[in-house]
Amino acid sequence: MAAAIDLHQHLWPAPLVELLRRRTRAPYLRGWTLHTAGEAPYDVRVEDHDVDRRIALDLEAGIGLACPSLSAPLGLESLPREEADAALAAWHEGAATLPAHFAPWASVPVVDPDPAGLAELLAGPFVGVQLPATQVATPGGWDVVGDVLAVAASAGKPVFVHPGPTAVDGAPSWWAPVVGYVAQLQAAWWGWHAAAGRAQHPSLRLVFAAGAGLAPLQHERLAARGGDAGTVDRDVFVETSSYGAQGVDALIRVLGIDVVALGSDRPYAEPLPALFGEAATRAIRVDNPRRALGAGQVDQKLGEAA
Repeated sequence: MAAAIDLHQHLWPAPLVELLRRRTRAPYLRGWTLHTAGEAPYDVRVEDHDVDRRIALDLEAGIGLACPSLSAPLGLESLPREEADAALAAWHEGAATLPAHFAPWASVPVVDPDPAGLAELLAGPFVGVQLPATQVATPGGWDVVGDVLAVAASAGKPVFVHPGPTAVDGAPSWWAPVVGYVAQLQAAWWGWHAAAGRAQHPSLRLVFAAGAGLAPLQHERLAARGGDAGTVDRDVFVETSSYGAQGVDALIRVLGIDVVALGSDRPYAEPLPALFGEAATRAIRVDNPRRALGAGQVDQKLGEAA
């Protein structure tokens, strides 16, 4: 089978680590302990951000191209503009120098994002642009980022919707990924539909992390409450991170298989090795991620990584 494409990974390059260690307020690193504004301190495993080790793990799992993104739950995009600029510059500097095995996502500040600067990033090694789900959790939020969406569409590159910061307020460690992140993604999914996003951006491709929090499974409830989800949009994808056969099967039953694509959230979870037979496995691990990113872009990057 052809090499798989993992749309969702995290890998901290040295410039980002150095910036987090220089910071004096959240988010920041002390040693390898991460401190954020809303979640409990987290002990980062150094080996998780070893580039050579990551490539070896990916190749062992049959992944030929991995798409790391800035960890949006850190909240770096929503810092005051000067701080956000410094943080995102550190991310882009480090991500741009990763080996060809990686195709990173760009990020933009929440306050006054720079369309021209984003266009320059997307003309380079960045595979698309990530937005925190918290930024687009309402129809109005999607309207505010219209210029960002237009730049991505013009470049022929997708937008990746990833969970943003959340407050756990004394809850157990699993609370943020199971409750907070899922709720954000569901809100972002419905925000896109309520904003009539497709009508405004007819050529844009979207990828929602973690199955959009399984929001598509609520389409029956939408219909019962007077809404209309319309037909399945072949350019709005959901990736599989943190879900297995049960969750992926449920998504396929609602959306069909053509918009379900591999994402792992590595190093926090593992990529799915196989699902529902060879044809379905190839669709989810190879063909659908390739279409989400753009076939020409994927073929070029896989050629560079070979």
